[in-house]
Amino acid sequence: VVQFIKGAASTGEETFFRRFPDEVSYHVMGEGFTWETQDRQRDIDKAREAWVVAAQLLNDPAIGLVVLDELNIALKYGYLELDAVLADIEARPLLQHVVVTGRGALPGMIEAADTVTEMSLVKHAFKAGVKAQKGVEY
Repeated sequence: VVQFIKGAASTGEETFFRRFPDEVSYHVMGEGFTWETQDRQRDIDKAREAWVVAAQLLNDPAIGLVVLDELNIALKYGYLELDAVLADIEARPLLQHVVVTGRGALPGMIEAADTVTEMSLVKHAFKAGVKAQKGVEY
């Protein structure tokens, strides 16, 4: 797993996956959510550093699944070049699967993907005043 945007605070998925260090390689590469940025160039640099790690995972035939968390956000904000990302994904080992997450997937990413799912909020407890819960949101 490579997280491109999150990273300033611990997340529920990080807590979960860190319990399995022999099975999951987990890389928190971002510094926080994009709307909290104070330095666009630093965000670009962090995304590029994350892509170096992602490319290494994509080149390893022993890895069956690579999760690129919030990569679509990094692409949407122009932190990485879509063509270069797609070329690296296309060049991965034949039986390796890649999951790309994040809202606002670019048309080129959608076209290159085998499956695209768009999740949308129907109802969430925070609208009723329930604050973020340990083990659920973080």
